[in-house]
Amino acid sequence: MRTMPDPPPTGEDAIIQEFLAPLAAGAPGARSLRDDCASLTPPPGMDLVLKTDPIRAGIHFFADDDPADIAWKALAVNVSDVAAKGATPLVYMLALSFPDYPQRSWLQGFSQGLRTAQEAFGCHLTGGDTDRAPGPVSIAVTIIGAVPHGQMVPRGGAKPGDGLYVTGTIGCAALGLALRSGTVPNGASDVTMNDAEREALIARYLRPQPRLALAGVLRRYASAAMDVSDGLAKDADRLCRASGVAGVLRLADVPLGTVARRRVAADPALLPRLVTAGDDYEILCAVPAANEAAFRAAAMASGVVVSRIGHMQQGTGLTTFGPDGSLIGLGRSGWDHFPPV
Repeated sequence: MRTMPDPPPTGEDAIIQEFLAPLAAGAPGARSLRDDCASLTPPPGMDLVLKTDPIRAGIHFFADDDPADIAWKALAVNVSDVAAKGATPLVYMLALSFPDYPQRSWLQGFSQGLRTAQEAFGCHLTGGDTDRAPGPVSIAVTIIGAVPHGQMVPRGGAKPGDGLYVTGTIGCAALGLALRSGTVPNGASDVTMNDAEREALIARYLRPQPRLALAGVLRRYASAAMDVSDGLAKDADRLCRASGVAGVLRLADVPLGTVARRRVAADPALLPRLVTAGDDYEILCAVPAANEAAFRAAAMASGVVVSRIGHMQQGTGLTTFGPDGSLIGLGRSGWDHFPPV
């Protein structure tokens, strides 16, 4: 991060108290971020749900992204995991690593982005740390949520006969990333997208929207759930393996956004790439057949669109059928920080 003319905050404590402590106001046990640890009492009758999902410049965001967008994403990707467990976020902890003195303007934008995100998601900052380390900026959020006792929705609860559902649309964030990185035509010659569509796709990449409204619906009707972060196909296979069942994924039923549908119509080879791309942060879930109608109705009432994209059956692994109904192999199934060598 470049040093700006405005002087940086003088010391780690100054960074914490000026930019981060205000985000902890009202958080039980946060102690204005002046203690070494925070304390938390679970709400009566609730279990705690914990998740850490860090993001890093050059991997999960661009170093020159708006710091408010970076902050939103850092919190949102963790809230997405909590929502998929049927839980509600309570508080979060934050660890920031900078390679050099952070710009005051960057810290101001980042803290404002965090404030906007935590207000949207209903949680507060309650602790963490800042440090200086070589390499890109790294942001690690640990979120703590609550779910009624014994009702957390597991990844491994699917059974043969369950329907396989996903929220929202798949592939929009991948197109947004391509636009952000300049690998999709972004000029006047690109007649398939107008300016509003381009901006909406980039926003899907920069600011994921956790499906918190579906948390209670998942608890009532789903047998298994997880968020889709590393690619729909990869995460569907993970859900199958955790549950000890086989899954069937029908690409013809995968919900796509308007631009994605137009692009797939022009280039059908794009569809397998979209279902193996990351950054969707939708929810994938298995729903017993007896619950499916009620699940769809409750999801609609919550304002979350869900689509049935396959089902579970006896066996292991994931089988994928193309739009024409033929069996296809996807090759690379999704993002992996440590791909096979």
